[in-house]
Amino acid sequence: MADWLIESILADGHWLALAMVVGAGAVALRVFRRPGVGQRPANVALDTFYGCMIGVMASGHLLAVTVKMLLGSLEGSPWLLYPLGLVLLVPSIGLVAGAAGDGQSLALWRRPVALNLWLGISLLAMGLHNWILAAPAALNLAYRFSPRPGVARAVLVAILVGYTALFVGSLVFLASGQSFEQFRGIEP
Repeated sequence: MADWLIESILADGHWLALAMVVGAGAVALRVFRRPGVGQRPANVALDTFYGCMIGVMASGHLLAVTVKMLLGSLEGSPWLLYPLGLVLLVPSIGLVAGAAGDGQSLALWRRPVALNLWLGISLLAMGLHNWILAAPAALNLAYRFSPRPGVARAVLVAILVGYTALFVGSLVFLASGQSFEQFRGIEP
């Protein structure tokens, strides 16, 4: 049992699908029970989903680093690997926590914008291969600042199609049983 749990924690193929399921559950609980006062429900849903998705993946990263360190198989410095996870986890928590606030307050309006920017830029700074996880931050902002309802609907459709494709891709990756490097064909 313990071996299976350790393998599951260390298998990078599990985290994205799990993160997206958790994000969808959080959206269902938050938006459908009580949307944010003064905000479009889609803003609340987008921020909640993205914050949960990145937060779960960052938590998985931190858990995997801890397990590898305890097993003595950690490649890299924990002084670098822990801050990488925290740089994503902290704003993710803030994005989820602030998603249901009053959208009319200027301070609460700026916060999700800043946190989406932080997450998107941080992911890109960690490598251009993370663009697929950074793109939703840009789309969340595009939706928030869309000048017309037709543009907002088009951005929302792009977000939903993108998340669907990402979820299907995560399931294909999960089913492959390979590591990220093996799946991408970059492992020697």
